[in-house]
Amino acid sequence: MRAPLFSLVRIMSELWSAAQLAVFARVIELNGFSAAARAYQVPKVAISRAIADLEKSIGVQLMKRTTRRIFLTAAGEAVLAHARTIGIEVEKVRQLAEGFRAKSTGPLRVIADPTYGRVLLAPLVPRFLDSFPDIALDVVLDAGDSTDWDVAIRAGKNEDPKLGARLLGAPPAVLCATPAYLLKHPAPERPEGLRDHALLTPAGVGSEYHFQMTKASARAEVRVRPKLAVDDPAVLHSATVAGLGIGLLPEFLCRQGVATAKLRKVLADWQAPSAAPLYAVFPAGLEDDHRVRSFVEFAAANIVPALAN
Repeated sequence: MRAPLFSLVRIMSELWSAAQLAVFARVIELNGFSAAARAYQVPKVAISRAIADLEKSIGVQLMKRTTRRIFLTAAGEAVLAHARTIGIEVEKVRQLAEGFRAKSTGPLRVIADPTYGRVLLAPLVPRFLDSFPDIALDVVLDAGDSTDWDVAIRAGKNEDPKLGARLLGAPPAVLCATPAYLLKHPAPERPEGLRDHALLTPAGVGSEYHFQMTKASARAEVRVRPKLAVDDPAVLHSATVAGLGIGLLPEFLCRQGVATAKLRKVLADWQAPSAAPLYAVFPAGLEDDHRVRSFVEFAAANIVPALAN
């Protein structure tokens, strides 16, 4: 038991020595104990004690004082440059901490791909602001790789270890096409018939796209060579609305088109595979930020029902 206790005492001594070295550098910089005490906003006796403890712990005298001046010893001269470096790093840490404190009270910056932002995120913004009046939002619909954000709504699993993530849900997908396309190319009666159509799908592996459809206990394996394969659902939706083929799309993107008869569902009694899951991601370290936690929990509770409608 004595060895671990001795190690702990030594570690604490080393930690305190680093802080005391920063104090030593500040005393020399300001040429006085009183000035250093005012800078740190502590009693002068605390500064004197820090220097005395530092000299005791390292076993050498660093300075000599008169009523008017401070004189560095040879050891003090040698140590000063290192003490200044430590002081600079301590100040950097303090400024970083102040930045995080300021950030945690400022607007929460949320980014999302425009495709998902306009349809899923936009309706939630006024409800969130009404539920959390003390949190301001800065919402940016941007598919780029902006680095200045607190929460991002993204499709696909998060693989970045520097980011935390919360699963929001996987959008149901449907097959749909324009009435004009289906007039020229009648809809198939079974999934296997999709091979005879122009398919517009998410990006797959190689030139073939493979997916499974279900109907009660029945399952059908579908392998097609898409006319268009792209990882942007907005592009797939535009191509589908343009009548270029049958699109495999997130259902929420097709609701308005189906409701206005501009699109028709294909193989509606069969279940298509879900689209890429949606995640709320945030920089590691912000999981305890009350603004981030509130927004992510609100999104998780409200986007899932929106996906299922």
